[in-house]
Amino acid sequence: MVILGSTGSIGTQALDLVRANPDRFRVVGLTAGGADPDLFAEQVAEFAPAVSGLGEEASVEAAAHPCDVVLNGITGAVGLRPTLAALEAGTTLALANKESLIIGGPLVRDAAAPGQIVPVDSEHSAIAQSLRAGSAGEVRRLVLTASGGPFRGRIRAELDDVTPAEALAHPNFAMGSVITTNSATLVNKGLEVIEAHLLFDVPFERIDVVVHPQQYIHSMVEFSDGAVVAQLGLPTMLVPISLGLGWPDRVPDAETPIDWTKAADWRFEPLDDDAFPAVRLARRAGEAGGTAPAVYNAANEVCVAAFHEGRLRFPQIVDVIADVLAGHDVRSGGHLTVDDVLAADTWAREAAVRLIEGTR
Repeated sequence: MVILGSTGSIGTQALDLVRANPDRFRVVGLTAGGADPDLFAEQVAEFAPAVSGLGEEASVEAAAHPCDVVLNGITGAVGLRPTLAALEAGTTLALANKESLIIGGPLVRDAAAPGQIVPVDSEHSAIAQSLRAGSAGEVRRLVLTASGGPFRGRIRAELDDVTPAEALAHPNFAMGSVITTNSATLVNKGLEVIEAHLLFDVPFERIDVVVHPQQYIHSMVEFSDGAVVAQLGLPTMLVPISLGLGWPDRVPDAETPIDWTKAADWRFEPLDDDAFPAVRLARRAGEAGGTAPAVYNAANEVCVAAFHEGRLRFPQIVDVIADVLAGHDVRSGGHLTVDDVLAADTWAREAAVRLIEGTR
């Protein structure tokens, strides 16, 4: 296997699974963005991969290296070119980098053979597992679960003064700053709605989001007879990562099972679109298609950085994304190219910077 983003949360957990299963997995490629070069050097020394390096070009090269599985654990739009390189090489792609599918949309789908992409997001892994219970024609809707983030239950007026430290206090998961902030704004769930549409070819009107604070149910599929099949497990990423590496087979003892001898209450709540409009906005971007999802994602990445730098208030993150989308001339239809997507990404980042400067 090749692991892209090896020093991040997904990458380090994947390497833990490799260590626990040395007879099953062998690392032939490692890359990282460069945020933790010391850790990366330790990983390269331990696993002695045939290819390794820091940066986007290193990831593109490694993704094309002969192997059985490429795990794309990179965060952000920079993961698009490595995703396409793995697909073009005909390798199974264990995809944790949702942004590459979302911004690449038809490019990624056209490049992928049936079954070549295995989702590593916990929600989409749960749906993939649940879909085994019936045929595609029997699926009525997909239901993505969301923790609600650290600000669940607050109204919009109560979000004005939240701090970056509060936004990073995710109730269940330890993740990087971008993904954790996206979980607080629910932008992450918006991205996942688009991702579910692209992965499973289900219309947006048949993809729902429900708040489930405990996150023991990772997502659900509702079938035509009224049956709902869900995948349950502890709120960690070990099962989705292990399935990504071993699909369609399971990796024994990848995670500790739920202890059913202990009493527990699981709660479900409707999504508050007024306080957290990111999902509604993502649906609009997804339905517009073309370059709109790339603009949604790029504007968000700029806004998250500005929020952590103290240049943008928390509710303004989604406000600016909406304004950037409203000003974008969507390129859709015909043949969408990588250059089209990257140009839209650049335009959105520049537009977001201008709007953020105007809020100060």
